[in-house]
Amino acid sequence: MAQDRVEAVERALTILEAFDSSTESFTLAELANVTGFYKSTLLRLLSSLERFDYVQRGSDGRYRLGATPLRLARQHLPSRQLEVRIQPVLDRLASASGETASLIEVDDENVECCLVATPDTALHHALRPGQRWPTPQGDPILDFAGGVMVCQRLTIADSRAFWLALSGPCGRLDPTAANALLNEVQSRLEQQPEDITQPATYP
Repeated sequence: MAQDRVEAVERALTILEAFDSSTESFTLAELANVTGFYKSTLLRLLSSLERFDYVQRGSDGRYRLGATPLRLARQHLPSRQLEVRIQPVLDRLASASGETASLIEVDDENVECCLVATPDTALHHALRPGQRWPTPQGDPILDFAGGVMVCQRLTIADSRAFWLALSGPCGRLDPTAANALLNEVQSRLEQQPEDITQPATYP
């Protein structure tokens, strides 16, 4: 009913809806143009959204989605089931390889890190859940200074495009060995799902 509407809440939700587009970040002026709100109104609402990490303001002054929407989305049953199943696999991969293991999702615009397990070494790829990068041609590899990433498409997932990845310093991470390990884990996930959390051996 109309009298049940809370205008401030609806305005905050309108701001969040603006991020459902191919544009990853917005200036204050761009958000004002998209939402039709005055900048003074936006600043008040964005301050509250920042406080709860629904949006983040970068050092460049642009606003991006924060970690909270992703965290809440993971509570959706299919995503939660996948997390429960895959996180132990990532933990095993990180332990066996000594490198960062991750689950990433690919769409037409971006690659996004969904889950991560890091090795017990001081020098490792500091990948984090929610980190995004543009979708490249071919494998969804993140090009980062001094490092290498190896990816394997996860065929047991639903229609969403998930990949397993290992990433770490150049010269330490052997792409051939990493590919062999990812293939081994992929095969285990497909053929013996009840054993997917058993220790893996790094070739």
